[in-house]
Amino acid sequence: MRSASVPASAPARLITPLRALAAAVAGAVLLVPAQTATAAGPRATTAAAGTEVTVSPVDLDGPAVSTVKVTVKNAGPQRMRALRVAFAGPVGWAVQPSVRAVDGSLAAGATAAATFRIQVPEKRPGFVIRTFRATATYTGGDGEGTATGTRTERSGTPQPNLAAAYNNVAITDESATRAGDYDGEGNSFSAQRLAAVGLTPGASVEALGARLTWPDVPAGTKDNVASGGQAIALGGKGARLVFLGSGVTSAATGSATVHYTDGTSSTGAFGFPNWSFDPVTAHGATLVKSTDGRNRQDGYGNATVKYSVFAHAVPLDQEKTVEFVVLPANANIHLFAMAIAGP
Repeated sequence: MRSASVPASAPARLITPLRALAAAVAGAVLLVPAQTATAAGPRATTAAAGTEVTVSPVDLDGPAVSTVKVTVKNAGPQRMRALRVAFAGPVGWAVQPSVRAVDGSLAAGATAAATFRIQVPEKRPGFVIRTFRATATYTGGDGEGTATGTRTERSGTPQPNLAAAYNNVAITDESATRAGDYDGEGNSFSAQRLAAVGLTPGASVEALGARLTWPDVPAGTKDNVASGGQAIALGGKGARLVFLGSGVTSAATGSATVHYTDGTSSTGAFGFPNWSFDPVTAHGATLVKSTDGRNRQDGYGNATVKYSVFAHAVPLDQEKTVEFVVLPANANIHLFAMAIAGP
């Protein structure tokens, strides 16, 4: 079997940090004997069509230039021709080149490997998920004309639980209200009024088939998460993931992404009504508890107004084990607890 190579003409202008590597790193695309192409690592995925596209692990220890190999397998019955492979990383990450063409053709069962160089920035603190995507276009093969493979890489560690991510004070004692700022205007739930409806520190709360735990912290301390894309570790299997919280403003909606131990993920949208005044079923939420009044910076007040806590859920793949959850990137969503509910 003869080798296929990238045409000799290369892009005239190289990305500045890569210029010094252009001569040292070979840009060859090589045909190799037919073999089963396997993903390197549990988070590499291949296209559903006969053509398989696999992205190699990406070194995220930046700042640096990482070499990435994309492997394409012709799993279709026909010879594959005019193969071109495009590769892209996160927005703003420079790739050289962005597309490679494979000379010649691939017999059924043969593979080709295309090498790319990507500029990796300095690591960000905290837990980060990066997604890399490769797309193959071709004629023949499985007849589909295009196939895509993605790979996700992680750096850092998710928060061990929701309590570790608490970043807001929602509950204060009526004798000491000034620490509260649930809504950005210095207001908060009254610990006394919550206790009157059964929401005491560490209390068990039943909602949407899940048993959740009310924040077990003193009044006037951080007790909830203003959602901002935090990754939270969570184990177990079930039919749905239940969130307990409420909204600030009427725009408390977003999507949570559930990551499973097999490297796959699912995404579900949910929302909460504003903690007061909104219809209690807004965004499909379920009312859990309501209290009379709230704490303001000058003490307890608004006694004739209801301030509420709600539940909402997103579906899970019941056959898979949850590893962690990425919360919506919307700080109008405030979360007190989350738990997995059974079938």
